[in-house]
Amino acid sequence: MVKVYCYSKCTTCKKALKWLDDKGVKYQLIDLKEDNPDEKTLRSLHKKSGLPLKRFFNTSGMIYRELELSKKLPDMSEDEQFKLLASDGMLVKRPLLVTKDKVLTGFKEKEWEECAFI
Repeated sequence: MVKVYCYSKCTTCKKALKWLDDKGVKYQLIDLKEDNPDEKTLRSLHKKSGLPLKRFFNTSGMIYRELELSKKLPDMSEDEQFKLLASDGMLVKRPLLVTKDKVLTGFKEKEWEECAFI
């Protein structure tokens, strides 16, 4: 089953969930704010995604800006970045789509359509 990490007040997440519903895709919804993935899970998702770790950060989020992470991330080790991501679900890019074979960050309809779950 597909897993979708979302934040209930996020309009992009709402669009993504509507898109999944319209396609008849069954999914497990995980609230990033209430059930943030731990460091081990994030490491596994990152590895499966093949994406740069920076793509897992919610770069438009308030916490990201308050912590001035755009300046700090380049000097942080991967271990430090994973610990930071695991510390607060609002730092994680959303929605986070997890299928059997892929992990996608954010909602880009074209990318999601190319997933094998449809």
